[in-house]
Amino acid sequence: MPAQATPVFLDLAAISLYAFFAFFAGLIYYLRTEDKREGYPLVSDRPGVPRPEVHGFPGTPKPKYFILPHGGTVSTNGPAERDISAAAEPYDPYPGAPLVPVVDPMQAGIGTASYVNRSEHPDLTWDDATPKVVPLRAAAGWGVEEGDPEIRGRVALGLDGKVAGTVADLWVDKSEYLFRYVEVEVAATGKRTLVPIGLVTWRGDGPVRIETATAAQVAAAPTLSHPTQVSLREEDRMSGYFGGGELYATPNRVEPLV
Repeated sequence: MPAQATPVFLDLAAISLYAFFAFFAGLIYYLRTEDKREGYPLVSDRPGVPRPEVHGFPGTPKPKYFILPHGGTVSTNGPAERDISAAAEPYDPYPGAPLVPVVDPMQAGIGTASYVNRSEHPDLTWDDATPKVVPLRAAAGWGVEEGDPEIRGRVALGLDGKVAGTVADLWVDKSEYLFRYVEVEVAATGKRTLVPIGLVTWRGDGPVRIETATAAQVAAAPTLSHPTQVSLREEDRMSGYFGGGELYATPNRVEPLV
């Protein structure tokens, strides 16, 4: 009498298939864990002080550290997020509603004016480990190409047409071989700030116009802590400030066109 067939039949093909299923499940788990190294844990919209954190499954992995080429380490988890709870509130009273600023967003650094608490040290060149972004006065051998417009010394106007200050210098990126910032000396106080060069315009020999800030906003802009170098945090702060002015500089820019 023939034996009853077993419901489980294993051969090399079946074992290979099950091994592939196990490998693929492990790969998905690994990739889902790795993609939580940035942006997690989430900050819940549920009320509470502090707001509860959301990790999900799988949980947020332990920090991974990388050795920097010029010394020190950096973590994949990055710096702690800035607390903006006092600067913005939900547009509607339901979870997930967009946040709208309740203070000057350019000063608070929220929305399009956001910035991250990056390193307080300047970015360095790869070869000689010197500050990468520096003013021309501190960059021997660098200058404005012959035939290109020279804007140093020109008057700087805000988008309202009022005098904001004077163009004191240009800051060059020695690794990328291009100008990054226009250094403006504020007329009233003499303090200096950096405006991304893509946010300024000029015609012929006329004044330089800052397109994303009024003269008063330029006077209130973040400033440099060192005359010939800029930290990564300062770069992010000043770029966010003037970039945010594209939306927040004047009331009519905030409202929709239609």
